[in-house]
Amino acid sequence: MGSLLQAYRWAAEKVSEAYKPKNLRLKQYCLQREKDFKAKETLALKSLGSCSLELEKATQEKMTILQTYFHPFQQGRNPG
Repeated sequence: MGSLLQAYRWAAEKVSEAYKPKNLRLKQYCLQREKDFKAKETLALKSLGSCSLELEKATQEKMTILQTYFHPFQQGRNPG
């Protein structure tokens, strides 16, 4: 019975050793994919932030123009 247990442990160890390189490659692949994703995510967020700033600036400019035209009406005067 002892030799059967020894054989089982030996086989389990060999199987474990066989999977180690595959697991290492898989971990490295996953880490690389995560690193690539983070880089693309950072780039996309920077781009989104830039668009947001441009939109905010354009909105502020339009609001200034609208307020310039609306202000005389608030005062009861017709600008034209």
